[in-house]
Amino acid sequence: MSVQTLIEQATNPPESGIMPSTPFDVDSFDGAVMSTYSRFPLALERGAGCRVWDSQGNEYLDFVAGIATCTLGHAHPAMVEAVTRQIQKLHHVSNLYYIPEQGELAKWIVNHSCADRVFFCNSGAEANEAAIKLARKYAHTVLEIANPIILTAHASFHGRTLATVTATGQPKYQKHFDPLVPGFHYVDYNDIRAVEAAVTELDEGNYRVGAILIEPLQGEGGVRPGDVAYFKRLREICDETGILLIFDEVQVGMGRSGKLWGYEHLGVEPDIFTSAKGLGGGIPIGAMMSKKFCDIFQPGEHASTFGGNPFVCGVALSVCETLEKENILENVREQGAHLREGLRAIARQYPQHISEVRGWGLINGMEIKADIPLTAPEVVKAAMDAGLLLVPAGPKVVRFVPPLIVTDAEIKQALKAVEKALAKLTA
Repeated sequence: MSVQTLIEQATNPPESGIMPSTPFDVDSFDGAVMSTYSRFPLALERGAGCRVWDSQGNEYLDFVAGIATCTLGHAHPAMVEAVTRQIQKLHHVSNLYYIPEQGELAKWIVNHSCADRVFFCNSGAEANEAAIKLARKYAHTVLEIANPIILTAHASFHGRTLATVTATGQPKYQKHFDPLVPGFHYVDYNDIRAVEAAVTELDEGNYRVGAILIEPLQGEGGVRPGDVAYFKRLREICDETGILLIFDEVQVGMGRSGKLWGYEHLGVEPDIFTSAKGLGGGIPIGAMMSKKFCDIFQPGEHASTFGGNPFVCGVALSVCETLEKENILENVREQGAHLREGLRAIARQYPQHISEVRGWGLINGMEIKADIPLTAPEVVKAAMDAGLLLVPAGPKVVRFVPPLIVTDAEIKQALKAVEKALAKLTA
């Protein structure tokens, strides 16, 4: 069954079985679910390709993709087949035993990256948590640092666990959760002088920098690509000092940038890097990858009950293989270029409102000028009214992260919706 057939079926569902018999009850939902999200007033019930439908039957073009997660869009035939096959075969046994699907997925990642080893977990935060733990053990046992410090960047985002929210260089995510985890220090992104100063100044007594944790492109921080010269100097600093270089590729990895991994844009290889989001195409999975020399975990030092179970690994492997088989990275590069070209044309129409369009592949941001009252959430809401789902990346950046199978026609439709939204907001 093709993606187009799935779209046609979703557009014209049968009388029974798909459409809800009663309206979605927001009050009932809010009465049972914790209010950890400020949700848009939309209940999504089904999807196909790059389109989703709400509980009222309204159609939307999905340029959120589960926040850069639905690599192959919704109900992709390869994922439908993999989910069906694997759930009928074996879905969970724990890591007390060898899991063939886990081994196959790990080998695929190793064969398609600079990594030698893979640890599987359930999310990006868990993958980054694992990287932090591995870096700390390496600092203690190999670099002989009593109190290792991990450098991260201002405006970064690394997760919601206590350690990863501390690593996140945005105070708004840390408020009321102190005391935070010690051992982190923040520097400005793309500012190599700040890194060099921190490495020198933090080398005192029992304290020393043991690792640098950084995103090749900052996602939640405003879709800000890394500077090539900056990252090459980071690699040199780490080579000179023994400091581990860790890349958080949770959002930018697995083809979203137009290359399989974000580090490929920068001409350097990390010692450790993490992935999640797009790896499973929407099935919860995370992974931490490392070079052989820093793979120093011993049995019992880190683990995950659900991590790398047969179900998630079987489905994730189908996503990886489909990326190759359908030459999806070429589509990412081509459609990403079309999207940026179209957004920049819109920016030229609104020079008083839009300051910049930037990004890689199919992770792009449109920045609203800082000195005007218009906000990214307002643009997102207006675009939703025009049939397009978008997501903010901070108060002033609108993020565009569609499924990697997005078509030229869908890019054009999205651009028209953005034009309609801005015309409404600036009238």
